[in-house]
Amino acid sequence: MAEKKRHGSGVRASSQGASGATSQGMAGAMVPLEVALSGAIGARVRITTAPVSTTVEGTLFTACPITNLVAINTAADTKQTAGDYHIIPISRIQSFQLLSLAPSSNSAEAPSFTDAVPPVHALDIRALKTREANAVGKLQEGEAKRGKGVTREAQDLFDAFSRTMPTRWDGTSIIVADAVSIAAPYRVDDCQPLVAGDTAALARVRKVLEMERKKIELRNASATIGTANAFSRSASAKASTNPNPSPGPGAAGPRKGG
Repeated sequence: MAEKKRHGSGVRASSQGASGATSQGMAGAMVPLEVALSGAIGARVRITTAPVSTTVEGTLFTACPITNLVAINTAADTKQTAGDYHIIPISRIQSFQLLSLAPSSNSAEAPSFTDAVPPVHALDIRALKTREANAVGKLQEGEAKRGKGVTREAQDLFDAFSRTMPTRWDGTSIIVADAVSIAAPYRVDDCQPLVAGDTAALARVRKVLEMERKKIELRNASATIGTANAFSRSASAKASTNPNPSPGPGAAGPRKGG
C-alpha cells in the first residue's frame, strides 16, 4: 500500500531551494520518483528514508534504474579524490528535496576533464593506433599460417617448420624458406627444390621432415596405446564388480536326475 502511494503521489515539482517562484500549475505537477531522481543527477538534494526516518544531504551521484539504487556523495567538497558515498534503495525513499541544481555545462562550476574525479588523462591516439595495427597484424599472420583444406598432420608439419625456418602456404603445399616445396601427402619424396641445384636446402628440409614425421608417428602410437590401456582398465573394472554373472534367459539350468 505504501509503495503504491509512493508511486501514485510522485514528487511535486516544487523548486523552493532551486528557484524563487513557481507557477501554481507547475507546483501541482506530478512526476514519478525514478524520473525525478534521474533528472536530478549532479544536483544537491536532501533525501528522507523510511521506515527508519533518516535524512541524507549531498550531491546525487547516480540513480540506477536497473538496481533501483541511488548514490549520494555527502562530502563537502565533491571535487576531492575520496568522496563519502551513501547507497540508498529507491523503495525506501519517502521524499526528496532539490536544494540546488546541477551546474550548467556552460558555467565555470560545471565539471570538466581537468578536475574530474578520478582524474581523466588524455589518450595517446598514436599509441592506440599502433597497438591496433600490431594486433591486426598478428591476427592476419596467424590466419596466414593456417592451412586451408589440409589435414591435421599437414598443419603439425607446417607448425614444426615455422618454428625454425620461414614457412608459408602455397595452396596445400608447404613452402620452406622460399627454397623447397613440400606437396601432399608431405613425405620425404614430395620435397622439391624451388631453385635448381639447391641441394643443401633440399637435404636440410628432407632431414627435418623425416624427423618431424617420426615424432608424429610416436605421438599417434602413444595415443593409441593410452586409449587401449584405458579400455582394458575399464573392462577389468567391470569384470571385478560382477565376477559371477547370472546366466542369461537362454542359458540351460542344471540337469536333473542321473
